Amino acid sequence: MTRDEAMLLFYAIVFAAIALVVVGLYRLLQDQRGSDTRIAKRMRALAADSTGDAARATLRRDAGRRGPAWIPIPLWAFLTRQLGQAGMTTRPERFLMKMVGATAAIAIGFPVLGGILGRFRSPAAILLVLVFALAVGVALPLALVARRGASRIGKFEAQFPTALDIFVRGLRAGHPVQSALILLVEESPEPIRTEFRTVIDEMNYGYDLRRALSNLAERVSTPDMQMFVVSVSIQADTGGNLADILDGLARVIRERASMVLKVRALSSEGKITGMMLSLLPVATFCFLFAVQPKFYLDVLDDRWFMPGVAIMFAMYATGVVVMKSMIKIKV
Repeated sequence: MTRDEAMLLFYAIVFAAIALVVVGLYRLLQDQRGSDTRIAKRMRALAADSTGDAARATLRRDAGRRGPAWIPIPLWAFLTRQLGQAGMTTRPERFLMKMVGATAAIAIGFPVLGGILGRFRSPAAILLVLVFALAVGVALPLALVARRGASRIGKFEAQFPTALDIFVRGLRAGHPVQSALILLVEESPEPIRTEFRTVIDEMNYGYDLRRALSNLAERVSTPDMQMFVVSVSIQADTGGNLADILDGLARVIRERASMVLKVRALSSEGKITGMMLSLLPVATFCFLFAVQPKFYLDVLDDRWFMPGVAIMFAMYATGVVVMKSMIKIKV
């Protein structure tokens, strides 16, 4: 491929990236306008119907909405779960647009600012810049969100037995379930307070206790929460003393947490080693390419470069999978 052909391909990629950003922003604005229209319809229905039945029916229909049509449902569900676990209020489509914008800006601006625009003599150079842009614009934000979510879920698991004790005391004092949940929200720190506040809001919205707790289990997604939801669901079907059931569950969770801490302490060295070995190659590539891009661009024309990159990625992926399977211990 000649230099002129490579530059033409580069400009075509730039044009496609800008076009995708413009289309995405247009669809986002349309989605927000549609949301405003739906809110106006709800308000008119509520004003026309003194009981609010029509407005509630509209709200229930909108509750099943899975996001903008231009975002695949699995991607929407993944981003919603990750952002929810991290406690971030950013909507998934906004977060996705920020990642796309950052990736496009890096892919376009880095060659210009780095003074390497004239080094694009082959598609491999363009591919290398795109890989760098994706690593910084997509992989890094997702890793930070996942890290923040893991930290928040860890706090939730540590606080959950104490929250169960508060809930049990409320039940034994004679409070109904919803009043005991309100007591739990008032007495618990974050993130317990926010998650159970959402449960109360969903029950006020019209969900039953089982569905609201199921939504909580989907957001938190921990074994302790799954056991809690199952216990409450069984008690709702068969009856029994919910306070005694949850009191026993709190003891089980504490004993399990003690065992988890012991296993975590024994496997911490292997986990840190695996994390460092997984992140070090990616961090090294990003740093070296940002500081000295000619280190890679000078060997792009070699016929063994692309096969070597493919073999390297395969070996890296295999190593990550093997290390993860070695250090992952289920309790």
